[in-house]
Amino acid sequence: MNFSAWAINRPLPAIMVFVVLCVAGLWGFHKLPVARFPDVALPMTTVTISQPGASPSQLETEVTRRVEDSVATIPNIKRVVSSVSEGVSMTSIEFVLDTDLATALDDTRDAVTRIRTDLPQDIQEPVVSKVDIGGSLMTYAVSAPGLSADELSWLVDRQISKAMYGVPGVAVVKRVGGVERQVRVDLDPNALQALGVTAGDVSQQLARIQVERAGGKSEQDGSQQVIRTLGTVASVDALRDYSISLPDGRAVRLSAVARISDGAADPTQVALLDGKPVVAFSLSRTRGSSEVDVAEGVEAALATLKAEHPGVQFTLVTTVIDETLRSYESSMTMLWEGALLALLVVWLFLRDWRATWVSAVALPLSIIPTFAVMHLFGFSLNIITLLALSVVVGILVDDAIVEIENIVRHLRMGKPPLEAARDAAAEIGTAVIATSLTLAAVFVPVAFMPGIAGKFFREFGWTAATAVLFSLLVARLLTPMMAAYVLKAQPETHKETRLMTWYLGWVDAALRHRARTLWIATGLFVASLAIVPLIPTTFIPFSDLGRSNLSLELPPGTTLQQTTALSEQARAMLGDMPELEQVYTTVGSVLDLGDPGKAGVGEPRKATLILDWGKADGRDRDQKTLEREARAKLAALPGVRVSYLSSEPGELMQLVLAGDDPQRLQEAATALDRDLRTIKGLGSVTSSASLLRPEIVITPDSARAADLGVATADIAEAARIATSGDYVQRLAKLNLPERQIPIRVGFAESTLSQPALIGQLRVRGKNGPVPLAAVADIREGSGPSQISRYQRQRNITFSAELNGRPLGDVMQEVQALPSLKTLPDGVSFLNAGDAEVFVELFVGFAIAMAAGLVCIYMVLLLLFNHALMPLTILTAVPLCAGGAFGALLLTQNLLSLPALIGLLMLIGIASKNSILLVDYAVIAEDEHGLSQHDALVDACRKRAQPVIMTTLAMGAGMLPIALGWAGDSSFRAPMAIAVIGGLITSTLLSLIVIPAAFTVVDDLGTWFANRFGKKLPVTA
Repeated sequence: MNFSAWAINRPLPAIMVFVVLCVAGLWGFHKLPVARFPDVALPMTTVTISQPGASPSQLETEVTRRVEDSVATIPNIKRVVSSVSEGVSMTSIEFVLDTDLATALDDTRDAVTRIRTDLPQDIQEPVVSKVDIGGSLMTYAVSAPGLSADELSWLVDRQISKAMYGVPGVAVVKRVGGVERQVRVDLDPNALQALGVTAGDVSQQLARIQVERAGGKSEQDGSQQVIRTLGTVASVDALRDYSISLPDGRAVRLSAVARISDGAADPTQVALLDGKPVVAFSLSRTRGSSEVDVAEGVEAALATLKAEHPGVQFTLVTTVIDETLRSYESSMTMLWEGALLALLVVWLFLRDWRATWVSAVALPLSIIPTFAVMHLFGFSLNIITLLALSVVVGILVDDAIVEIENIVRHLRMGKPPLEAARDAAAEIGTAVIATSLTLAAVFVPVAFMPGIAGKFFREFGWTAATAVLFSLLVARLLTPMMAAYVLKAQPETHKETRLMTWYLGWVDAALRHRARTLWIATGLFVASLAIVPLIPTTFIPFSDLGRSNLSLELPPGTTLQQTTALSEQARAMLGDMPELEQVYTTVGSVLDLGDPGKAGVGEPRKATLILDWGKADGRDRDQKTLEREARAKLAALPGVRVSYLSSEPGELMQLVLAGDDPQRLQEAATALDRDLRTIKGLGSVTSSASLLRPEIVITPDSARAADLGVATADIAEAARIATSGDYVQRLAKLNLPERQIPIRVGFAESTLSQPALIGQLRVRGKNGPVPLAAVADIREGSGPSQISRYQRQRNITFSAELNGRPLGDVMQEVQALPSLKTLPDGVSFLNAGDAEVFVELFVGFAIAMAAGLVCIYMVLLLLFNHALMPLTILTAVPLCAGGAFGALLLTQNLLSLPALIGLLMLIGIASKNSILLVDYAVIAEDEHGLSQHDALVDACRKRAQPVIMTTLAMGAGMLPIALGWAGDSSFRAPMAIAVIGGLITSTLLSLIVIPAAFTVVDDLGTWFANRFGKKLPVTA
């Protein structure tokens, strides 16, 4: 069925179809969320188990290994990675990509539930959660001069969090810094010793007395009544009068053995804004919600809170909304700029405003319905989908340009508009369908790429393919119909330009010397491949976000106060940098970067300084230069490991050494660490090789302990309760109307600084309390501060900042290191993190390119019904390589993810130009009876102009991206540069080489027909 003729004869139904599509598209655009990256749910779960005070070695033995052994039975596991630090064991389970996340989460919960009784009874309840890529959306610092630290912390926990959760799209609100309100019962060691009572006795008696319990039911006077036992107090004053039983039967008030105060718990984390203490909170959004809508809702909620609390100030310290808006606005601007430049090309060639207007309609009518499909598939307006639309902006008008140029050519033959539109649409129909389906066949395999990159580029492939198919619908239905009723008849013209005469002379020479032509083309392709080793490779190009996450790591055993003081010293050392606008510091907590492997676990010895450099266009130096200067300034800090944490891919290289023999593993790690530091240009090189932390080791004397009736568990409990308090779930609580306040029993911090305290602690024995030193030996020792495990083995992970160097180049140098070539037996080397994704990415794109070529061949085989003709069309693909690689080399761009997208596009674009030439050559040979030579010359005469027009239109559409006219173009520019370079060489060479290749393939088909006695069909 000829759809174009149907639309020309019945214009109203065609118009109605596009009205409906546009209404659906505008509705979809209104509903589409705006985000920076696609919502990717990687099949990954984490099991976090806390046991306050437990050492990493103890947790590894009693918790981590049991969790790993249990989850190992779950099907479809790709890898299991564990990190054990003081008091926390975190195991990450990564599944193969096609695993259902909900099923994986249920299986993980079941695996942990099976071993719950085998785990220590005093652990906190295991937390099983899924991993959402995205991380923190924004962070606000809250300050209020009239509020104390605990009051401000409660304001954030209670009122601000409640208001934030009321904003649609907010998933998690997390407080950073501040303190927890706590009733402190600071025991007097002398009083305990005199009265013969232990710290554990006091804590346990309070926990048993300070309770509210149900007591059954009773019936009186025909009615049923509930019995409750109330043993709680509502104030600290009442608590002071509580009686504590002594071993000899007497009782004393609690105030006789301790000082009771309503205060704050010992701080575990600190937040500072330009050196001033603040309480901060970070927000994360739900999957599928719009980052922009969430940000607007948060700002409205904060405005309401400011009105209710006039003295409270909110300062935005980190946000990804700026990058999201910048990407969105720049992409929309590029769409308009690219469309206008493409239409300018049409007008310059046709010099007919009516024809230009008909071509212009194709762009919005192709993009607007695409939004409806994006909404139907659950996509968002993110950097990937907007990149897809930016990529195809020059392509979407191509089909319309080919149609309108052919119609204008028929008009110039003297035909009336209706006849010219029918004849031209019928003549060009197969070529237009073939070119669009070819492009769709290139983009669709991207949606099925393997690996993590495939998860992100699923949206790219479907968005680009959908827009191309809608452009085909416009070209076959609307463009001929509008041309038939809008264009005017034109005078006949057969004048051939001097440029066309010159070009046809070259075509004639290429046809007469086809072997030489094809050998020259082959030589150019081989030469272009020689350019590839000269282009550095990386994952994603560096992007100047205006914000750096500077990490300071101090030796194990460093206190929170010491880390805070040193972070302030570091801030002061950077204070003279004019670009530095603001410094937000966190101590004891970690940034939510959306990847548990990058953030790690918060410790008192770790601090993060978020350095705000301001917008890139407001300073002379880029972010990498500033980071290098900041690192140089901080080199004088003693005993501090300085590094940068990045949420951006491609800025950190991770390597893993794994093995069962700790000694061999440590030797291999030491050698690799030494070799890594010899690679020039790298920033900080860190490893997870266990740093030793200072410990006080209590070793019970079994004979003395047995003689005095003291158990090892009693010794451990006495030391724990006296120094850090009992476990949270066991603590007594002070009930207030709005919350419960834990009552912590233990020694004051000033008392704990006395060296002899541990030995004087009292432990319950069969004849009364005895000193700890009487039943155990106490000495100073050391133990690992952190243990890393990979696939149920001990491992050491190395992280190296690329510092602007291409990831591919650094990986090649790493592979050549002597320490990796001579690894001990039983120690294996693995790429991890971005290095692993980098390999997956290039392999995935190689597969996508191969699949695209196969799909193109099958599409052309179906359309042309000839086994060899698609090979002629695909001959143009290698001709892109020289221009693409040469443009990347000349502009000093890296061979990265966006450049690979550009190379993938060129496969379809080059095929598109060839199809126009080959299609008309077949028509001229079969329908017009021309010889092979004359048919090819006539095809070049008729189709050279549309080929050049579409090439210039695509190049013009890419020009704003390549030049970076709007926003940060660091991600998009390599793609546009590769496409423009490939377009130039492909178009110039294919106009000469394709006719020569056609003759060879056609003659080969004739030889096959004569050899096997069959006539190969040429046309459909």
